[in-house]
Parts: sequence; structure tokens; C-alpha cells
Amino acid sequence: MAARGVNKVILVGHLGQDPEVRYLPSGGAVANMNLATSETWTDKSTGEQKENTEWHRVVLFGKLAEIAGEYLRKGAQVYIEGQLRTRTWQDEQNVTRYVTEILVNNNGTMQMLGGRRDNVPASQPAVPQSSEPAAPTPAQSPAPTSPAKKPRKSRTTPPPSNLPMDDDAPY
Repeated sequence: MAARGVNKVILVGHLGQDPEVRYLPSGGAVANMNLATSETWTDKSTGEQKENTEWHRVVLFGKLAEIAGEYLRKGAQVYIEGQLRTRTWQDEQNVTRYVTEILVNNNGTMQMLGGRRDNVPASQPAVPQSSEPAAPTPAQSPAPTSPAKKPRKSRTTPPPSNLPMDDDAPY
């Protein structure tokens, strides 16, 4: 199948409230989150610091939704990779409504950023934060056959700590 374009969204932001997790009739989990991304700049004419915050609706599916519901809380910093989707529906007054969301499913990624939160005990095991298969822990890995071999690194790379911003964007 030939791709006619790329639909990929990458966000790093903070949760505005705890994720809301629901379960589909099929048993699959769905989590809804509101993610805030902010940018700050100095006004050239006044020298005053300005800030603009943008809110994004994020929808997680499957295991990532369950992880988000269990470990994420309001204010947590999160890295999201997903796809942009717009849904339409008719409300009670027969008015067409639209909502644009970032969908994070099997092809997406959710990574919890920042340090361990106070509400998560240190004794809880680490959980995968991506929809990719988790790399085995050293206790699960088979013993190397020779001392020259090194364990393989995980395919999941951490997000960049400082994403570049294009100041010449037309919007």
C-alpha cells in the first residue's frame, strides 16, 4: 500500500486533569486526556514575557490507555506520538459537531517524562510506555554466549529534551 502522506503528531506537555479511562464492549480500554503545550517568548517592543498555551485532546487505546489511567495524574509531563483525526456527529438539535483529537493506538507512543511521582510507590515494577514490545530486562534475558557480546539496546528512543520551534510558522 502506497502512502499518500504522513499524519504524525508529536507533543510534549502536561496533563490538565487525570486521564479518564473507559472500556469498550469488546473489553478494550480507551483513555481520554487533555494535554497542554506552552511556549514563552519576550515581546520585542515591551520586553515583557508572554506565554501561549494550547490544549490538545488525546485518546489512547489498549494497554497504553490502561497504563495512563494507572500511572498518570494531573500535571504529569508526557511525550505523545500519534495521528490527527477529526470526528463528526449530530447533536440533539441536529447540528453537525466536529472534534479534532490525537489518536495513540498500536502505531503511537506514550512516554511518561519527569521523575517518579509521589503517588507511585517505588516498589512497583517499571511498565512499558510504548506500544512497541518492551525490551527484556536483564533478569529475563538469556545469558550471553561469549563475554564479547553486549546486550542489545531497546528500539525505543527517548524523546528529544528540547524540540525546535519554527518561529516563521504562518499561524
